[in-house]
Amino acid sequence: MTEITFDDFMKVDIRVGTVIDVQDFPEARKPALKLIIDFGEEIGQKKTSAQITQHYDAANLMGKQVCAVVNFPPRQIGPFMSEVLTLGFHDENDFVKLIMPDGSVPNGARLS
Repeated sequence: MTEITFDDFMKVDIRVGTVIDVQDFPEARKPALKLIIDFGEEIGQKKTSAQITQHYDAANLMGKQVCAVVNFPPRQIGPFMSEVLTLGFHDENDFVKLIMPDGSVPNGARLS
């Protein structure tokens, strides 16, 4: 494992936002969902895709708060431009479980 400095960590802008829209992403190579996440007034709404269909769908994601890196450049994923990287951990079956606060926090709050 490579050590980093605190300044390195501070370069990664991880924020919380609320999922306001979820759509299937049939064009993706692996099963995925397209999300629109509201990060509050400062950052606004951002789009992302996530390979999370084993644990999540529109019914259990709408209105949930999730964590994402918001300062990566946009990335083209098939016909879709992803603007943020939604964060999660791989479970014992190698499926992603999203990082979510255990209580409500303001949209746009930064991980510190």
